[in-house]
Amino acid sequence: MKNKFYEPIRAEGMSKIMIIDTHTHYNDKRYHEDCESLIKSLPENGVEIVINVGCDLKTSKASVKLAEEYPHVYASVGVHPHYAGSLTDDDLEEIKCLAANKKVVAFGETGLDFFHNFSTPYEQRLWFKRQLEIIGELGLPAIIHSRDASDETFAFIEAMPAVRTGVIHAFSGDAKLAQDYVKLGFHIGIGGVVTFNKADALKEAVAAVPLERILLETDCPYLTPAPFRGKRNESAYLSYVAEAIAKIKGISAETVIAQTNKNAKKLFAL
Repeated sequence: MKNKFYEPIRAEGMSKIMIIDTHTHYNDKRYHEDCESLIKSLPENGVEIVINVGCDLKTSKASVKLAEEYPHVYASVGVHPHYAGSLTDDDLEEIKCLAANKKVVAFGETGLDFFHNFSTPYEQRLWFKRQLEIIGELGLPAIIHSRDASDETFAFIEAMPAVRTGVIHAFSGDAKLAQDYVKLGFHIGIGGVVTFNKADALKEAVAAVPLERILLETDCPYLTPAPFRGKRNESAYLSYVAEAIAKIKGISAETVIAQTNKNAKKLFAL
């Protein structure tokens, strides 16, 4: 199922450069009708590897199952702050057990979201701390969600010296915060928002962060880049993100893809 919108990025004398998408949600209901064909078509659409990310126990199990079925899919397990209110000790223990699977390369996404507050701030803080403790115990990279909670999310992580590797997913802070996370040892996840006209603060952050600390991600089906904003996102659209980063940094898209692939493979031991 070739994606008609995907245009392979080629460097002179090189074959098509394959992209790594470090954050997907292909178990979302928006893929129910064509998930299998879409996942199978990723390589022909220029996508080498995807990491499918769990948001609760159910989706963590689904991510592991998907990773076991396809060689180019890996998984992350954890509980998103939206679902902290329904989390139990037993659920978290089961998720911790899932993390032992050989195709699980990270823990999360976990964090704080004070924009929606689908779970109370107390519940979010409680389970974020518990998950950070597990991340430190297991030694896995963390996938961190933070929305309208920049200072507090950073404070939680800074207070956990055993958690010093991972990615700040869908980064939405300013350049200084991005640099502070890099100093802690984290990578910065950049997706479709960087292609938006009014994303000035994010573009400044991208300019300030070394390319060696940037990861490409879609968060699909969300955060679809221009010119497909409003439609379901797919990993093949990451070429537009790479081109936006390249423009900001004054380098080639090929360089962006090659380095971010290297970053992802090193961080997640792919």
